[in-house]
Amino acid sequence: MPELSASGAALGALAAAAVFATLVRGAALALVYPLCAVAALVLGAVDLRVLLTGTELTQQLPIGLPTIGLHLRLDPLSAFFGIVVNGGILAASVYGMGFDRAKELTRRVEPLFPLFAAAMNLVLLADDAYAFLFSWELMSLASWALVVARHADPESRRAAHLYLVMAAIGTAALLFAFGGLAGPAGGYAFDTMRGHPPQPMVAALVLAAALIGCGSKGGLVPLHAWLPLAHPAAPSHVSALMSGVMTKVAIYGFVRIAFDLLGPPAWWWALPPIILGALTAVLGLLYAVLDRDLKRVLAYSTIENVGVIFVALGLALAFRANGEHEAAAVAMAAALLHALNHSWFKSLLFLGAGAVLHATGRRDLDGLGGLIHRMPRTAAFFLVGALAASALPPLNGFVSEWLLFQAVIAAPALPQAALHFASPAIGAMLALAAALAAACFVRVYGTAFLGRPRSAEAAQAHDVPLAQQIAMGGLAFLCILGGLLGSVLATALAPVLADLVGGGLPRAGSGPTVFSLVAFDPARSVYDAPVIALFVAIASLTTLVVVHRLSARRTRRGPAWDCGFPDPSPATQYTASSFAQPLRRVYGTAAFAARETVVMPPPGDSQPARFSVVLVDHVWRALYAAPGRAVLGLSERLNALQFLTIRRYLVLMFAALVILLAIAAVTT
Repeated sequence: MPELSASGAALGALAAAAVFATLVRGAALALVYPLCAVAALVLGAVDLRVLLTGTELTQQLPIGLPTIGLHLRLDPLSAFFGIVVNGGILAASVYGMGFDRAKELTRRVEPLFPLFAAAMNLVLLADDAYAFLFSWELMSLASWALVVARHADPESRRAAHLYLVMAAIGTAALLFAFGGLAGPAGGYAFDTMRGHPPQPMVAALVLAAALIGCGSKGGLVPLHAWLPLAHPAAPSHVSALMSGVMTKVAIYGFVRIAFDLLGPPAWWWALPPIILGALTAVLGLLYAVLDRDLKRVLAYSTIENVGVIFVALGLALAFRANGEHEAAAVAMAAALLHALNHSWFKSLLFLGAGAVLHATGRRDLDGLGGLIHRMPRTAAFFLVGALAASALPPLNGFVSEWLLFQAVIAAPALPQAALHFASPAIGAMLALAAALAAACFVRVYGTAFLGRPRSAEAAQAHDVPLAQQIAMGGLAFLCILGGLLGSVLATALAPVLADLVGGGLPRAGSGPTVFSLVAFDPARSVYDAPVIALFVAIASLTTLVVVHRLSARRTRRGPAWDCGFPDPSPATQYTASSFAQPLRRVYGTAAFAARETVVMPPPGDSQPARFSVVLVDHVWRALYAAPGRAVLGLSERLNALQFLTIRRYLVLMFAALVILLAIAAVTT
């Protein structure tokens, strides 16, 4: 099997790069990222071949659990997610080639970067519970070590600690899920699980455990608390991998369990991912709109996109349970395409945020501004990513969300009343999330790149090295190409859709042109991206020509609008906080109990006026802060046990023995 041999060689190269980076210092570390880029190219080529041909490759190694071994399998589903993973690894590796070795913390990052990349690929290849959980934990620990690379920063340590706790909870949930799938016989190979699906009650518990285990890694509300802390704390190219790629490995885990290993679904399986996904999409963007940290805003946007993917997966489960294979294929195609598209535009945005951080040393939006004049290429690439994240045509983010809304429109035809009546509400929440996404990225781009510099660092910014521009430019090109060729990408998913939902896109290739994407009916559900792109280009050029023809030829200059304050200070500009004020007043009061406090000195008092905003994260307070305080208080009370005398220790041991004997006597 030459494909598996090539994959094994590429994974071996990643492992060798990790070992190499731990043994060398100085300029030799520059070889790590080229090795990772080559390995990602090889792995991506193998994945693409398997996806397009619909083949399946298996291998069993004499390691792992006794008498079971280590099972590896590369099928169309894992190949598709391998393309997602290795595309992100390639972009991050090229970006890493442009680091300044004298200033960046490369000695702490480069030994773990290839290990992280290899672990994500191993999760996709795992074909038994042991291999999956081992690779999953390796991925978690490698990413945790990358988050804590700047261990001198207390925020990095706090983010890493919370991430480690949530990763442990997620792994425990997945261990429970695979235990339920294995059953009393302990069949830990995935082929055995497929042949012996669990009973309905066990299946419900397995689905809940899969949602907890994979949802915690992906950032599904209310398991998202670690993500907006850990993703910004990591180095920027690692943030791109964690946000754009690692969350897709979590999506893969849920798809593998719910659509492959768990057996035929019941209709109500769709409700938890749909409801949690819709809440995640809206809350993620509400967090993003109100935050002022550039990388944290992007992390919250990732939470929103994960929610969108889970809504699509829930609809696919509902349609599949009712035998609507064509509609299930549309929903599943929306989920898979959005996973691919999000990996491209979110990796681009995080790399762009890394470029801004490299040039200015700042992440706070209110300290940026005017970067379009000092970082023109980064500004252009970031704009493409922002438009794609806002789901505007003809970029790639629109394609998958258009497919999702087609599935939502078809959902009222489902026979179950809960799904029938929930679909309009889900559609409204997704529409609200789409509007908030546009507002979020108008705010981010306008505050960071337009206007005048709000700080000396922003005024002295400069563009990043060529390698980092190439990485961002390649992802921007993919965002444009993925939007124009969305029908080609959807057609390539045919082997995956056939395996997961037993069908394909109902009218693939039946549109007016070869680039037309048809959801159900060519007469009413057709999206033709090149035609729309051509229309936008013609309309824009026509408007430009008409304006120049009708206006005076002489360039006119005048003072910028000063909001009624003729002060040249950049402080008179709109800030990120002022842009978010209307949305905060509309949604923040209900979602975050937002309170605004204004302290205005009386006339004649020279003290400055003060304005403050207090937001309450109810999810954090109820699910994390309150249990944390309870555990801390209990531990402080139990801490007295270590200061007892020997006589009291003997009394405690004797009492415990008596209680255990009493329990044994009652139960026998």
